[in-house]
Amino acid sequence: MGVLVLLFTVASLLLLAESKTFWEDTQVLKQLKNTLDPNSVAQGSCISSWDFKVDPCDSLFSDRFTCGFRCDLVDDSGVSRVTEIGLDQAGYSGSSLSSLSWNFPYLETLDLSGNFFSGSLPESFSNLTRLRRLILSGNSFSGSIPASIGSLTNLEELFLDNNYLQGSIPPSLNNLVSLNRLEIQANSLSGEFPKLDSLTSLYYLDAGNNAITGQVPSTFPPSLIQISIRNNSLVGTVPETIKQLGSLQVLDLSHNQLGDSVPAHLFSHPSLQQLTLSFNKFSSLQTPSSAGFQSQLIAVDLSNNNLQGFLPSFMALMPKLSALSLENNKFTGIIPTQYAFKVAVPGTGVSPFVRLLLGGNYLYGPLPGPLLSMKPGSANVGLGNNCLYRCPRVFFFCQGGDQKSSSECRSFVPVIP
Repeated sequence: MGVLVLLFTVASLLLLAESKTFWEDTQVLKQLKNTLDPNSVAQGSCISSWDFKVDPCDSLFSDRFTCGFRCDLVDDSGVSRVTEIGLDQAGYSGSSLSSLSWNFPYLETLDLSGNFFSGSLPESFSNLTRLRRLILSGNSFSGSIPASIGSLTNLEELFLDNNYLQGSIPPSLNNLVSLNRLEIQANSLSGEFPKLDSLTSLYYLDAGNNAITGQVPSTFPPSLIQISIRNNSLVGTVPETIKQLGSLQVLDLSHNQLGDSVPAHLFSHPSLQQLTLSFNKFSSLQTPSSAGFQSQLIAVDLSNNNLQGFLPSFMALMPKLSALSLENNKFTGIIPTQYAFKVAVPGTGVSPFVRLLLGGNYLYGPLPGPLLSMKPGSANVGLGNNCLYRCPRVFFFCQGGDQKSSSECRSFVPVIP
């Protein structure tokens, strides 16, 4: 009997010696397959081909292991380690990912996106100490973002968007000092947005479509190129510290409860190209001291606020501004002639308005002459639902000089200053 046990042990060791996949990596791959709902593993999908009668890394891209992971030799042992798991978007489902050990010490990418995984995010993800990309977008994960994710200090990209995550954003994310991209949009995250000023490599942040409250953080990572916290419940105004983000190109804080004045520093920002503050409660605009000459802005959307007064003439002086939406506010007065010239006959080195949307205000008076001479197809100019010339019959122009009319007009009696 002892001889048989000895022979079996020797045979097992020989089998392991011949294996190209580290034995523990093979075990975790098996666990991953076994946690899935068998009915969600469609024929022809990556995981449907996984056959552990053969060695995974040795058989990768064969009919036994067609896809779903990657192996590499990481040392001189001759044993392969799993360095990437990238499942196909085949509709896999399962709610027991937390039961896995996730003991892949050499894993650099984990991509489970576009499937139907549910349950909470595993605390055991913290075992993935070399992980650089964690992509869980478009699943059905719920619960909170575990603070343990903050231990993945090599992480460069974190995608948790389009799930059902709740609770606050853990401050432990500040530990992800290598992070370049953070996408947590389209969840149900709440609470105040934390300061992430330790993330000095972060260039892209999207936390839109959540339930985040409080004010816009006064401190952001200085490396940011794009900030989107749209469709939340932010209050207050845009902090002046935004002007210190010298690389910022896109700022989208639309669909919040921001109010007071739109700060002047946004219009003279050294790098900002796209500003979207629509669907808030701003009531006025601050005029920059440079009158916009140094502005890098290409597109500005301030529509659907409570902005009052005359249309800001300084915006016509912004040399690169080509798209401006001030629709559905409470602007009054006549359309500045500078706007018309920037549409029809811009100066040398000045970008023309290719989209100028001023509808839904209380503008009155005759249309500036240059608008009447626009060539068809040259610009999209919307002036409808105002009190322009011959009110209550409203004329507006779109797609060049295509004149249309509407019987609608706001009940408004202009007071000529």
